[in-house]
Order: sequence, then structure tokens, then C-alpha cells
Amino acid sequence: MRSNGWHLWLRPVVLSGGCVIALLSSLQPVAAYPDRPVSIIVPFAPAGPTDIIARVLASALSQRLGQQFVVDNRAGAAGNTGMAQVARAAPDGYTLMVTSTAIAVNPALFKKLPYDPFKDFAPISELVNAPNVLVVRGDSSIKSIADLIAQAKVAGANFNYSSPGAGTKSHLTGELLKLRGGIDMVHVPYRGAGPAAQAVLEKTVQVGSVALAAAESLIQGGELRALAVTSEKRWFSLPNVPTMIEAGYPDFVSDTFNAFFAPSRVPADVLALLVKESRAAFQRPDVREMSRKAGFEVVAGTPDELAARIKAEIPAVQELVAKAGIPLQ
Repeated sequence: MRSNGWHLWLRPVVLSGGCVIALLSSLQPVAAYPDRPVSIIVPFAPAGPTDIIARVLASALSQRLGQQFVVDNRAGAAGNTGMAQVARAAPDGYTLMVTSTAIAVNPALFKKLPYDPFKDFAPISELVNAPNVLVVRGDSSIKSIADLIAQAKVAGANFNYSSPGAGTKSHLTGELLKLRGGIDMVHVPYRGAGPAAQAVLEKTVQVGSVALAAAESLIQGGELRALAVTSEKRWFSLPNVPTMIEAGYPDFVSDTFNAFFAPSRVPADVLALLVKESRAAFQRPDVREMSRKAGFEVVAGTPDELAARIKAEIPAVQELVAKAGIPLQ
């Protein structure tokens, strides 16, 4: 009887051994994220504003999470090449993206995009933003936005302004000024904010519309004169420069953000970790100081705030592009 009893007790275990092994395997601990290097794609060339902020973020996340976060520059097609790569990436948290306002501007400038800005990305945080600035040479007779408008009306088609390139937020700032001021300035696009600012110094153009970071040292040195910034309030590093609102143009706000995204459908726990750590990183005093030295103010916003901004920004840009008659690419 004992033998039979022992045999009957053992038999179910033997028969279900495969199930037991499978069950034990399923209970093995899953490796905590991240357990290998993480790529942060920047859809622009190295050394630009977005690249600088991405490297600040990558360094902070590497320290906090004990794994390497590596910036990977994938420039091309006004940022569309790199953004499309992230949209197609596996949603596992190992391919992320820091991009600029291009994600909200490009839908208004391209007939067809290789990604959907709403469906293909999970917002993490708007990290930083900065205004554009309207500049002239330090020795120019143009000393205010009112002077600019007056001289542009007299000069007509002979009045030029530079920007970092067609479709940039700086370009759109110039076009908004034309519409709001009732003037006709000829747009001269350059390959970057640095060359656009240099064109003002060389008198190739009378005015420059550029991201503040590219022109600030020249403004501080007196080589360029800032007529106005396009932030809602005066900028922390240029307290004596009025805003466009103060210059008499209500609601004239045009800033550039740099924000953090993952591919859509990234696991909820991974997304939550990235939100928590990226926001915490940009609230650190040292990171805030580095961001300010690069010409930015820290935002460290929530995913919902970033999603709401993109939702509002895209139709606003589309309306401006249509009014300004900017051709689609």
C-alpha cells in the first residue's frame, strides 16, 4: 500500500514536469530597465542647440540609471530623417529622441511626412525652451522695432532679413513680423543660426531673426543690437531688451523648445521612469545652469503639457504658413 501510495503521489508531478519548469522560468526576475545602452536620437547635426541639450540629458540619465545613454545624431530633411527612425523603432525604451519645435512645425511645411507627430511618439517632457531674437548691427540706425518697421516700409523689397533656414521657427518669426507689421522683407535663409547672425554683421542683410543662443554672445559684446525677444516675458539674460509684446504686438510669442520623446507603445513602467528621471534631472541646479549657459530656460514639463503644446502649435503654424504663402516641400 505504501508503495502504491508513494507511486500515486509522485505520478502527477512527473507528468506535469514540463509545466513546472515553464512556470519556474516565467517566475525568473525580469532585468530592470535599462540593462544595456540606450540611444537618444537627435535629428540634427552635432553641436547645435538640440544636440547640446540632448547631451546634458544623456549625461544626467547615465548617472542616475547606471547605464549609458548615448546621443546619436541623425540629421537630414529638416529633422524628418531622424524622427522617422524613432517612429519605426522598437517601443522598448532603448531608442529615444530629443528634438526641437520641428516636430510641431514640419507638419505645416511638408506635404507628406514619414511619421505622425501624434500617433508615433510618446511625449516625455518639454525640457527647455528659448525665444528668438530680432537683431541688427550694433552701429545700425535701427534702434527699435518701430524703427525697423518704418525703414522696411520705405525700403520695400530692398529690405532683407536672415534666418537659420526656411521653415525654422526663426523664419516663421520673421514672417509673422511681416504680417503683423504690414511690411515686405525679403527672406534670406542660411544653413544655421551662426551664419544668419554673421550675415547681419557683414551687412548682407539689415536684420536677423535667429535663436537667442546663437546671437547672445554677439549681443552681449555689442556687435549686434537686440531689438526684441519673442518670449512672453523679458529674458533672464537680456533684461534690458523688450519683448515683442512690449513693442506693441500683443500675443507675439515665438519660442523654440527641445523635448524628450519615446516611440509610442513604450511600456508604461519604462515611460514613467523616463518621465520621472528626465524631469528630476532638469530641476537640478547644475543642469539648470548648463541649460541657461546654452541660452535656454528649463521647463521640465509633464507629458500632458508637452502633448497639449504640440496639439496647439501645429494648427497655429499651419495657419501662419498659409497666410505667409510659404510653399510646401
